Amino acid sequence: MRFFAFLIGVCTALPALANVPCGGDFSSFVADLKQEARGQGHSKNNVDRFFASVQQDPKVLRADRAQGIFQSGFTEFSRKLISQNRIDHGRRNAKKWNSVFDRMERDYGVSRGVLLAFWAFETDYGGYQGNFNTLNALVTLAHDCRRPEIFRPQVFSALELYEQGGFSPTRTTGAWAGEIGMVQMLPKDILENGVDGDGDGQVSLKTSAPDALLSGANMLRSLGWRANEPWLQEIVVPTTMDWSATGLERAKTVREWQNMGVRARNGAFAGSGNMKASVILPEGRKGPAFLAYPNFSVYFEWNQSFTYVLTAAYFGTRLQGAPVFDARAPEAGLNGPQMKQLQTKLKARGHDVGKVDGILGAKTRAAVRAEQMRMGLPADSWPTPGLLNRL
Repeated sequence: MRFFAFLIGVCTALPALANVPCGGDFSSFVADLKQEARGQGHSKNNVDRFFASVQQDPKVLRADRAQGIFQSGFTEFSRKLISQNRIDHGRRNAKKWNSVFDRMERDYGVSRGVLLAFWAFETDYGGYQGNFNTLNALVTLAHDCRRPEIFRPQVFSALELYEQGGFSPTRTTGAWAGEIGMVQMLPKDILENGVDGDGDGQVSLKTSAPDALLSGANMLRSLGWRANEPWLQEIVVPTTMDWSATGLERAKTVREWQNMGVRARNGAFAGSGNMKASVILPEGRKGPAFLAYPNFSVYFEWNQSFTYVLTAAYFGTRLQGAPVFDARAPEAGLNGPQMKQLQTKLKARGHDVGKVDGILGAKTRAAVRAEQMRMGLPADSWPTPGLLNRL
């Protein structure tokens, strides 16, 4: 399954730009891009050659609107993405590229499971990197007025890569959202974090696993990854837990969680006693439970979907030996239409849930917890039909 066809929140770490031009006649829009590129100091010949073949791609817009998979709960979603084949393939790649992973852990402090999981989910370990023309995808999304502040700067970064010999307007292909290579990085990220891992004098994320893996690790470090620290661990929580203390916005030290009765499901806690961490319950107090360490938040700089982030983080631990998580028996959740109804009700009560899209994201979870606390219900951030009816 190709993940990026369902991506809903790429590159949110990029700064928002006010009043970014978008929409209107596509040819006029491209002419405006060319004028801005010239204003940035790029030569007329380079600009003309770079934009000569650009076309609007309606398939990119259709992919951008496809979000259905994110309406799945964590257990269902993770089982769709984590197959035995992906686990076996990941272990073979860990062995094949062991020296690269050793270097990654030494130089960047990023554990091999983290990049193996991204490599698996983004491109099935490089097997499918996308066949969208990258320049067409970036300009189409910059022209579209949904997120122009993200994609317009990427067009000029692609131009810079082109001038360096690392991008072809006609031959460079990748995901529908403009990401390139085995771990799917945007042009700006390649410029800033690209690493020549194989020593051939080039950064080739499409054909070189060392380049792709080390570039991905360098990008995570630039986003705030804390070297050689854990990111996620499955836990067991007591039934008498103060559920209002859970959630990504609530952090305690590992020792404090221990004093509240939380224990690691397998072995000892990965973090030290004074390390801050959050208890997250993706499907409520009766479902699986995890301890999210500070590095977990860095995943949201890569992608904004809570379900995807948790699945990627969990898969990283699984590839390093963690067992299959205990799904337990969560209460029934909401389907897509019910979730939209819930978000509409929460919004009417003054909560910021973002877009009413039927997806249980971080903002909706926080609003659910606030309403659960108001009603005197267990505040585990898991919306049920019963909560919807009470609202």
